[in-house]
Amino acid sequence: MFNAKAYHGLINELAPYKATLVAVSKKKPAEDITEAMVEGQMDFGENYVQELVEKKEQVSRMARWHFIGHLQSNKVKMIAPFTHLIQGVDSVKLLSEINKEGKKSDRVIDCLLQIHIADEETKFGFSEAEAESLLLFPEFSEMTHIRIRGLMGMASLTEDNVQVRREFEGLHKLFLNCKMMSMDPEAFDTLSMGMSGDYRLALDCGSNMIRIGSMLFGERS
Repeated sequence: MFNAKAYHGLINELAPYKATLVAVSKKKPAEDITEAMVEGQMDFGENYVQELVEKKEQVSRMARWHFIGHLQSNKVKMIAPFTHLIQGVDSVKLLSEINKEGKKSDRVIDCLLQIHIADEETKFGFSEAEAESLLLFPEFSEMTHIRIRGLMGMASLTEDNVQVRREFEGLHKLFLNCKMMSMDPEAFDTLSMGMSGDYRLALDCGSNMIRIGSMLFGERS
């Protein structure tokens, strides 16, 4: 069940930051997504390709689908025709595959580069140096069926807010640097950081897109 009260509270909280809310709907039924759309939510985040493909057929075409999980190259073709934003691009190989599938679908696919900012080795992403270098690669300029809209990152899973703030501030600084280096600075406009436990810190550090799940849909089984 979608928590409409929590949703409208979040929307009011985000208004001063002009930030976008991505409702993380993974492992939740299509009925919950439909309830959210009735309240006005249109951006939904999914972690699993097959689940996303199935839900896309079950809910309104007005939904904007964000893929926020670790995307395998061989599954890009399943979401390339319709995905609104691929948030977890963590390798040049994946970027190249998205470009190839974008060409097949005759569309330019919006992407975010995932940056590894956390202590945990289990998280994916480019290093800061890799991200800056990527924007200068000659091969990158030839990828005409992708558009890098910005950066995404996940902070360390810790109660140390000083560390989390430091990680978020570092990502915001990198975002500004990459924006200046981008071939299309005006389109490089999205910094996706912050989840249920740390989104307020993320907003204070410059985030303009947060990913919230359990606050809106309840705990997952």
